[in-house]
Amino acid sequence: MTTVQVIEQVNADAQAVWDILSDFGGIKIGGAIEAFSMEGEGIGAVRTITMGGGQVIERLDEWDAQQKVFAYCILNEDNPLPVSQYAARVQITPQGANACQVEWTGTFEPKGADESAASDVVRGIYTGGIQRARKTLGV
Repeated sequence: MTTVQVIEQVNADAQAVWDILSDFGGIKIGGAIEAFSMEGEGIGAVRTITMGGGQVIERLDEWDAQQKVFAYCILNEDNPLPVSQYAARVQITPQGANACQVEWTGTFEPKGADESAASDVVRGIYTGGIQRARKTLGV
């Protein structure tokens, strides 16, 4: 198994960052994302993201608002990402009144790419998600 971990400080309230990153149904169409749909809510909810000529089907496996932790996995091995057996966990830790730490960790087996290339894609997803939260919050 390959592990990718991104840990970044965000100069914003932990609750505000949590509200953005933990919104499992909050995927926006645009850029690489061609379509999005959601089934269910809470733990067990499944979202389908259409991108790159295929679909990424993810299930929410953990969601704890008090601890500011959520986890999800990719259900379909035929997804267009260079990963299989993918699971990820995000934890947001307050660092004072207007700062927090985001720790996003994923494990997977590389698929159709070497470990370095697959890791770069996954790392890009994580850093991109954190950057979108910063942009939304204006920080």
